[in-house]
Amino acid sequence: METTGYTTLSRQQGLLREMQMIANNVANAATTGYRQQGIIFSEYVRDTREGSVSMSAAHVRNTSFAQGTLTRTGGQLDLALEGDGFFMVQTPQGERLTRAGAFALSNAGDLVTPDGFPVLDAGGAPLFVPPDASDLAIAQDGTLSSAGRPIGQIGVVQPVNLRGLTREGGVLFAAAEGVEPVEAPKVMQGFLESSNTDPILQISRMIEVQRAYEMGQSFLEREDDRIRTAIKAFIR
Repeated sequence: METTGYTTLSRQQGLLREMQMIANNVANAATTGYRQQGIIFSEYVRDTREGSVSMSAAHVRNTSFAQGTLTRTGGQLDLALEGDGFFMVQTPQGERLTRAGAFALSNAGDLVTPDGFPVLDAGGAPLFVPPDASDLAIAQDGTLSSAGRPIGQIGVVQPVNLRGLTREGGVLFAAAEGVEPVEAPKVMQGFLESSNTDPILQISRMIEVQRAYEMGQSFLEREDDRIRTAIKAFIR
């Protein structure tokens, strides 16, 4: 394959990855706490038998951590974070971070996510809510209280390296480099944070990527015809 073919094919692969990522963003536009993903294109020079060829790659994912819209639900256990920070939950794979605060109580009285993962307190332990805490109130610093009596505090943390987070599933992140507590968190009871995906912009970008992919495909087809024609002329 000639240099133009290598370059165009690598670009096509990157565009296909971006199309898949955009489709995932659109599909999660209504997912609580979802963070929009993008992809970063890069160029590099690769040695081939024919010499050096310029290639493009799109392997690096970029996550937007912009604030999503806060929607009032009135739910006693619906929580949202305004500003920096993440809730910490315990999963079978270890501690994970999330901005999705649609919590509930398990049969054992622990505060859990919709998937049943325990929400952790400021000390890293599961949060237990007594069964008689019918008037549960949650302050902006994450302190839970019932009848004016504190019963725990939700842990709100920030990763040491925000860009070092690894996405696991739709709304969970692993912080390999560790976390630290947020000094002045702002926990909003009765609210949920919407996805920060802008569906209109994502669909517009999808159309642009699709057109770019079709142009690349058309170029490859014309290049293939040109090479075939040249080979036929050469062997006559």
